[in-house]
Amino acid sequence: MKILMVCLGNICRSPIAEGILRQKALDARLYDLIVDSCGFERYHLGNPPDERATKVCKNHNIDISELRQRLFKVNDFDIFDRIYVMDSNNYSDVQRMTRNADDLNKVDYILNTIYPNTNTAVPDPYYGSSKNFEEVYQLLNAACDEIIKELIRGRKRRS
Repeated sequence: MKILMVCLGNICRSPIAEGILRQKALDARLYDLIVDSCGFERYHLGNPPDERATKVCKNHNIDISELRQRLFKVNDFDIFDRIYVMDSNNYSDVQRMTRNADDLNKVDYILNTIYPNTNTAVPDPYYGSSKNFEEVYQLLNAACDEIIKELIRGRKRRS
């Protein structure tokens, strides 16, 4: 399974989600799970995550300092099985790049994992405080818990 996390700048929400899901996959011994993140804004291209994102993850024993911002590409639809977006703007950006219904079927709001069919946005903490980063961390942590549970249930059904 390959999962892609998408936000605007790929320096706050999506790298936090990537770091959380990677750690949870290791903890659950889902060693074949591949997780990546990207964004649509070129402003931070190649940069590490925002210091506040790195700090909130570090406070939860997750290291995202080595991640680097990259842009979403059309061939991400060929690489990834699931593409989780953080808000409606991200959804629209990804949707504009879809080539067919199969591409679009891979895309969902990450918080639909905990609030099904609501298309609830993960708030962008960039202009906020460290408290906002912690709130985003907690939302994404809960969502990633559900993703891991679903992956484990899927494996049990196949065995």
